[in-house]
Amino acid sequence: MNDKLVTLIGGGGFLGRYVAQALLKRGARVRIAQRDPRQAVYLKPLGGLGQTQFVGVDVTKPDTIARAVQGSDAVVNLVGVLAGNFQGVHVDGAAAVAKAAAAAGVEALVHISAIGADSRSASAYGRSKGDGEAAVRAAFPAATILRPSIVFGQEDAFLNRFAGMIAKSPVVPVLRASAKFQPVFAADVADAIAAAIATPEAYAGETFDLGGPDVITMGALNRWLAKTIGRDVSIVEIPDAVGALIARAGFLPGAPITWDQWQMLQADNVAAPGARGLEAFGITATPLDAVAPGWLVRFRKAGRFGRRAETHAA
Repeated sequence: MNDKLVTLIGGGGFLGRYVAQALLKRGARVRIAQRDPRQAVYLKPLGGLGQTQFVGVDVTKPDTIARAVQGSDAVVNLVGVLAGNFQGVHVDGAAAVAKAAAAAGVEALVHISAIGADSRSASAYGRSKGDGEAAVRAAFPAATILRPSIVFGQEDAFLNRFAGMIAKSPVVPVLRASAKFQPVFAADVADAIAAAIATPEAYAGETFDLGGPDVITMGALNRWLAKTIGRDVSIVEIPDAVGALIARAGFLPGAPITWDQWQMLQADNVAAPGARGLEAFGITATPLDAVAPGWLVRFRKAGRFGRRAETHAA
């Protein structure tokens, strides 16, 4: 991958930082393209002189995408939203990226979708992800589509969010406690993206479900987090009938969940039976236990010092 130019659409986000690192380590040049490039400047020290570029892009404005991908050997679309303009970002935006990549003659396009992407989904999010995949396939048939489950990492808004809630309250209510997830480590997803770019002919036109080795329910995840950060709390599993009422009020300020997110939780977020995953890229999935406790320690009562005290006491 030496000297290949890879444009990361939305590269300054949570997953983008891992992808940028994976590519830079392999000798690629990386162009970070996002709405405000100044928010991604923190990535510059990760590469050598001239190895990292920055450019402004808005996926709802195709002309900015066309400019951003010019001269690229590969393009990765990392842009996604959990609420708001699903059609504009997940469908029209994804189509614009794929069309621009095709017009620019890039060797490889990697599109990040999500497990649960389905044009027939009950949730607008799932439908938009499914429609986006179809739009990408129509414009760039050789694209590699990756569907990760919940992606976790040191800067995520998933484990950190729930750990923060547990650290602040003795009672933690959990919605859809039975819903299953297959959390996947951000660095593993990044390595899969790098592999798809390095040997595009091996993955062209394929779709992969990326999940970690742990399949865990929302309730069990919260209990694991409480144990990991040393918090003695009561995990209260909210009945679905009550959860649905709460979700119906999701339009209100401060609501814990939207109705569309509730709809998403009705289906387990795990890899489909028989689907190819990380193993197809030669990657051994990283368990939660192997890495997450290292950063979750900050949610312990005395942070790292708390763990040290417990060790000495034992």
